[in-house]
Amino acid sequence: MRILIIDDEENIRRITAVVLEAAGYETVSVENGANALKQLESGTFDVAFLDLKLGGESGLELLPELLKASPQLEVIVFTAFASIETAVEAMRCGAVDYIPKPFTPEQIRQALSRLIQARKLRSRVADLESRISADTLTADLSTCEPAMQKALDLAFKAAATPATILLLGESGTGKTVIARALHENSPQKENAFVTVSCPSLSRELLESELFGHAKGAFTGATADKTGKVALADGGTLFLDEIGELPLEIQPKLLRLLQEKEYERIGETKTRRAKVRVISATNRNLDQAVQEGRFREDLYYRLHVIAVPLPPLRERPGDLLKIAERCLHFFSAQCGKQLKGFSPAAEAVLRQYAWPGNLRELRNVIERAVILADTHEIDLLDLPEKLSQASRPTPAPDVQIGAKVSLREIETEHITRVMKQASTMTEAAKILGITRDTLHRKKKEMSRDPDVPDG
Repeated sequence: MRILIIDDEENIRRITAVVLEAAGYETVSVENGANALKQLESGTFDVAFLDLKLGGESGLELLPELLKASPQLEVIVFTAFASIETAVEAMRCGAVDYIPKPFTPEQIRQALSRLIQARKLRSRVADLESRISADTLTADLSTCEPAMQKALDLAFKAAATPATILLLGESGTGKTVIARALHENSPQKENAFVTVSCPSLSRELLESELFGHAKGAFTGATADKTGKVALADGGTLFLDEIGELPLEIQPKLLRLLQEKEYERIGETKTRRAKVRVISATNRNLDQAVQEGRFREDLYYRLHVIAVPLPPLRERPGDLLKIAERCLHFFSAQCGKQLKGFSPAAEAVLRQYAWPGNLRELRNVIERAVILADTHEIDLLDLPEKLSQASRPTPAPDVQIGAKVSLREIETEHITRVMKQASTMTEAAKILGITRDTLHRKKKEMSRDPDVPDG
C-alpha cells in the first residue's frame, strides 16, 4: 500500500513514516492540504494519515476534499485535541479511524491492522454476494401472456403505496418471488424483508415467531425472543400461505394491520411496529370465511389489493422462455454447454400440464441438465411421467350421430384441438371462440367428473 502522511509537524511525519516503512509500506509526507491534493492528483494512495490541525488549516475541512480527489482513499485522523466530538465529526466526514495524540508506534500499527481487516471483510462479503448471485436463479418477471402481465401491472402499481397486497395462486406460481420484487420496488426497500411461513409451525410457536415472547412466558422460553414483526419494523412482512393462519392468532394480526400495535407473549406492554404486509395463499379465502375458518374482517383488511397469478399451464407463451433460462443457469452450475431442447423434448414440455408450476419446471430442468450426455436436453433426460402424460389417450366412443350428448361431443373436440395446438390462443382461433371462452369451457370440463380434463 501507498500511504500519504499529512501533518504540519516534521517530527510526527518522520516518526509515522519510520513506523509504516518498517512494516513494508511506501510513504509520502506533506505538511499542508495544498501539497496533499497535489500528491493525490499525481499519484494513487490507499491510505492517508491526516492531522486535524494543520497550522492555520482545518483537517476536518480538508478531509472531504481529499475524498473527492480520491474516492477510494481511506483516511485515519490524529490530533492533539482529542475529544468525542472531534472523533464523531471526523467519522461523519468520512474518516475510517481516529488516533489521539500523543500516540505510540503500536497505535499506528493497530489502526492500520484494523483497516486491513475491514478491507478483507469487505472483500469476503463482496465475494460471497457474487457467489450467492451466481448460485441463485434470478427472477425474470417479463411475460408475453396478457393474464400474467395484467397481474404484474396491478401488483407493481400497488408496490409504491402502503396498501396490503394479497397474492393468490396455486403452489409454485412464484408468489414469494413477486413478494420480494414488490418489496424491492417499494419505499421500504432499504429495510428488512421478513418471511413467515404460516403452515410450518404449531399455533403456539407461530405466535411466538410472529410477535416474540418474554422470558418465562411458557415452558422452554428461557430468554426473551424478538419476533418477526419487530424484525420487519420499517420494512415488509411477508405472510406465506396466510390461509393456514390459526383463528386464535388472526385477531392479533388484524390489530397489527389496523393499529400498528402488538404484544409479545407473556407481556402486557404494547409495542408498535410500522410494517407493510404482503400475504399469499393457494386457498380459497372466500370459502374459508364462509366456513368460519378465517375472520371476515381480517380477510377484507388483507384483500385491499388482490393479485391472482395464473398457473404455468395458462402461460404457454412463457413456458419455453422460462425453461431456457433454467437450462442456461443449471448448465453453468454443472459446467456443461447445453444449447437447448430437442424437438421431442420441447413438445413434451409444451404438452405437460405442470401441476407443480414454476417450482416443478425448475426441478425438471435441473434434473435433465444433470442427466444430459449431449449438447441438448432430449426426451430421455426428462422424467417419464412427462412423456406418459403427453401421450395421446385412445379416442373414446364419441361419434357424430351416436347416442351421446352435445356436451360430450364438444368436450372431445375441444380436448383434441388443445392437444394439437401449441398455445391456448391458437386453439381458440381453430375453435372459432375467444380465449376467455376457451378458458371457461376448459374449467367447466375439469369440474365435470364424467369428462376427462383436457
